[in-house]
Amino acid sequence: MATRIGIAGVTGRMGQLLVEEVTAAGAELAGGIGRTGSSKPPPAGIAAIPDIGALAAASDVVVDFTNAATAQPYAAALAASGKAWVLGTSGLSGTDEAAVEATARHIPVVYASNFSTGVNLVLALAERMGAALPSDGYDAEIMEMHHRQKVDAPSGTAIGMGRAVAKGRGVVLSDVMESGRDGHTGARRTGAIGFAALRGGQVVGEHTLIFAAATEHISLTHRAFDRRAFATGAVRAALWAVGRQPGLYSMMDVLGMT
Repeated sequence: MATRIGIAGVTGRMGQLLVEEVTAAGAELAGGIGRTGSSKPPPAGIAAIPDIGALAAASDVVVDFTNAATAQPYAAALAASGKAWVLGTSGLSGTDEAAVEATARHIPVVYASNFSTGVNLVLALAERMGAALPSDGYDAEIMEMHHRQKVDAPSGTAIGMGRAVAKGRGVVLSDVMESGRDGHTGARRTGAIGFAALRGGQVVGEHTLIFAAATEHISLTHRAFDRRAFATGAVRAALWAVGRQPGLYSMMDVLGMT
């Protein structure tokens, strides 16, 4: 029997790509719901589901690319449903992430800042580089650029890069993060991980991690040219998640990199 995949955010940019990738993977599309407050109908031929609870009931796994405002109510609904959850929404607060972690005690949750295979390889390298390049000699800076419609900054992927570097260095990102420098900031803090966010045009996503020392600079860059890379990875994660034990998983788990 084919895996039934429901799509939360089916009317958004990722929605049509997810529909296509679900079909390409040989899975069954259970239906979808749009973003909260959107009156845009689902793509032709896709069953419109009234709410997240009904979508979960009709699915084996829900793929969620909506917005941060839905994270907590969706977490509660998915936990009650017992169905798997693939979460790709960015911009979650600490409280939102705590709700996701609580839900993962009841169901399998794959939560990733980015579902691209290439990005996840970059994150693995970022952690190793963070461990190998000491913070007192190599300043870590992350620069990202996205389309002008993106509402959160820094991007989830940039935060993921920062967390990877921080993990490699044995620190917590929130303790060393510097974002949005402006005015007379004083000298750069040793050990800080800096962020710069650019917005413009229709850039799908560009991320560069720089380790800057007095004697050398090392850069690690990923450029996304098509959102399909994210959709393909999300569907792969959905198929992987069904039948797993409850827990909070990452795309690294899906790719067998943990």
